[in-house]
Order: sequence, then C-alpha cells, then structure tokens
Amino acid sequence: MDTSGTLIDHYRHGDLERAFLDGLRRAGKDPDRLSPADLMGMDEFHIGGAEATRELVTQLGIGPGMKLLDIGSGLGGPARQLASLGCHVTGVDLSGEYVAVAQALSARMGLDGQVVFRQGDAATMDLAPNHFDGATLLHVGMNIADKAALAAAVHRALKPGGFFAVYDVMQVGPGTLDFPVPWSSRPETSFVVPPAAYRAALEGAGFTVFAERERRRFALDFFAAMRARMAQSGGPPPLGLHVLMGPSAPQKTANMVAMLERGTIAPVELLARK
Repeated sequence: MDTSGTLIDHYRHGDLERAFLDGLRRAGKDPDRLSPADLMGMDEFHIGGAEATRELVTQLGIGPGMKLLDIGSGLGGPARQLASLGCHVTGVDLSGEYVAVAQALSARMGLDGQVVFRQGDAATMDLAPNHFDGATLLHVGMNIADKAALAAAVHRALKPGGFFAVYDVMQVGPGTLDFPVPWSSRPETSFVVPPAAYRAALEGAGFTVFAERERRRFALDFFAAMRARMAQSGGPPPLGLHVLMGPSAPQKTANMVAMLERGTIAPVELLARK
C-alpha cells in the first residue's frame, strides 16, 4: 500500500513558514538575523531535539568537508547542525512544504551553500552511488514500511566505510500502540517495529551494526523537563513542536508519553557502517 499521500496529509500545515516567522517574532527573535539556536525546540522533530542529535552525531567522527545525507530531513534542524560541523548536507523529505521551509530557513541563516533539500522518497530516489560519507535517519523509520528497501538504498548511496545512524521510536516491550501519535494519526501509516527488525534490514543490505542504545530514560526525562517548563510559564512557548502538530498536539504527545512510561516504545539508536 502506498501511504505517501496520507503521510504528506498528516504532516501538512498549510502556512508553515508564516507560523515559524510569527513564532520567532513573538519569542523576540529577528527572522532576518537568525542563528540555529533561535530555532531550538521547533526545527528538530524528534524526542530530545537538538540534544539528541548532538549525542548521536558525536559518536560518528564527523568532520569538515564530509558529504552527508539526512533522510526525512523535516524542517532542516539536524542538517543545519551537521552543517555547523563543516559538512555539506543533502536533506530528503516527502513533504514539499517541509522542504521549502527548510531551505528558506537555511537561507536566512546563510547556510544555503552547505545544505540542500530535495522532495522525495529516499528508498526510491535516484541517489548517486558511493557518494555520501554518512547518512542519518531521525524519527523517520516509523513511517517506512519497507525498511529493507530503505537500508539497501542508503547502502548504495554511501561510500565504502560510510556510516548510517538511526534514531527511531521502536517497540521495546509488549502492548499495542495508541493513536494519534506525532508520526501518525492512524495505524495504517505507522510501522513501529523492534530493534531486531532494523538490524535484520541493515545487515541484509550489507551493513555492519556496531552500536545500539535504548534511550527510554532520556526520553522520559526530556518530557518531564518539558512539562515543568510549561507549568512554570503557564503554557507552551511561542516556538515549539506543537505548532507543527496542530490542535491534536496534546493528545499525540500524551499517547506517546504513556507508551514510553509503560515500556511499550522507546527511542533507540542504531549505528551501522558499510
């Protein structure tokens, strides 16, 4: 079943760039003089945000001049964080709206020479073979049914020795999933599987998995800190992921946190090398 149209609808905002710029102004930021720090909390659509990205990429020996691929690049936060390390980053995302906003925000920061965003499905796109030094996948695999096809496509696109860093929500205990959640409004577009399924897909494509880390405690602490900040300030900040998720944001987040607390799901890192 082709779920791409349903997924695009799930993530569609309709006026995302304006919402971003309005939020920046309410937060006292100048949209014409942006830095990556100004967008923290809104442009990294995964548990732990920028901190989770930093803790993932610091394990990979990333350095200046590397060519990296960010799959499911969203609004470009992780790509821009990689660009800040001197890398050249290509982001790929299904949503044309997200791609346009990611490129616009990067241009406002003067990073459009280091990052480029393309609309498409990474598993089927015409990516140059043996081109990238590494690839990242942050909270994207939950929307991808054929993880073997994705792993094979990434393997082809990487140079020998290139890394593939995955940070996804995975099933780590018994129980069924409650919907809606941030990545899906219904079961038909949610493909949450155990880490073993990712390992099988990666190893089947020719990767060697060299590290795995479950981050459930990190996730619970992240959401506890978020609740504390909101209680202190009397509500959500002008900029936050609730802007992306729309009116159903509280229910999506509550369902996800409840499943984290029950031990049904957790964010998991898997690091592999070609």
